[in-house]
Amino acid sequence: MLRSVAVLVLPELAVFEFGVLCEVFGLDRSDDGLPVLDFRVCGQVADEPIGTTAGVDVTPKYGLDGLRGADLVAIPATRMREFPEEVLDALRQAEADGATLLTVCSGVFVLAAAGILDGRNCAAHWHSVEELRARYPQVTVDPDVLYVDDGNLITSAGTAAGIDACLHLVRRELGSAVVNGIARRMVVPPQREGGQRQFIERPLPECSADSLGPVLDWMLTHLDVEHSVADLARRAAMSERTFARRFTTETGTTPHRWLTRQRVLHARRLLEDTDLGVDAVAARCGFGSATLLRHHFRKVVGVAPAGYRRTFRSNERDALPA
Repeated sequence: MLRSVAVLVLPELAVFEFGVLCEVFGLDRSDDGLPVLDFRVCGQVADEPIGTTAGVDVTPKYGLDGLRGADLVAIPATRMREFPEEVLDALRQAEADGATLLTVCSGVFVLAAAGILDGRNCAAHWHSVEELRARYPQVTVDPDVLYVDDGNLITSAGTAAGIDACLHLVRRELGSAVVNGIARRMVVPPQREGGQRQFIERPLPECSADSLGPVLDWMLTHLDVEHSVADLARRAAMSERTFARRFTTETGTTPHRWLTRQRVLHARRLLEDTDLGVDAVAARCGFGSATLLRHHFRKVVGVAPAGYRRTFRSNERDALPA
């Protein structure tokens, strides 16, 4: 359970990434029935202003002792690459004490310098991947994904991917009702998968009729019916080969994989928010059978539908049997 969050700010702080952490974890939304977290902003020294990349200063109320006992220690982006040993020691101690550690964008360099990422997988902004690999070859960097959840370590790429990682953590620790409430107030989607590519090439079409947007929208509103590449290509007024190539270019994956992931996402929402049995969820999502739903759901999410429902129910009703 997530109850306390300590944000470590360092010189050359990136204000947007810092603001993301404040927005997700630091605001009082009790008027919406959402939990209020113990939120601390910590620096190397309490009450000592920290310079930012935006020409303003941030003054942390707490020193490094504020990291102690926090359930989550979060590190926003910084342009620093050399870090005081006492800062690195404080992070090592936080990990040893059982805290979850989360980084946004270049905050990942701080954990790498502390040796906490040695032998672990992590995400980073695409612009920083090669620098991170060169400085810390013992760290495995995934150059494409939005964020990586590696248990007690969550690392994210730049800017909006930090929002995705934070909301993912809220969902994981506090459930779908809380993350949906926070996302609604922030006016952002409550869930983007960590494995989504950071950058999708979207060349400008020669005319608006070439856009796949209408076809994707149609697929999303008809998840319960069969879709073949031939059918979708006809709907897009393209040849099958052109449609398949354009689809991969614009979405980063194949039509089958994209459709399967969208069906799993829809199944997650139905499992969270309805009393439908697994057979009914499978039918509504286009999987055809509970067996096929379980296969794809476990492959994408990592758990069976029944286990997911027990963990992420929006209410306290008993979960349905598998």
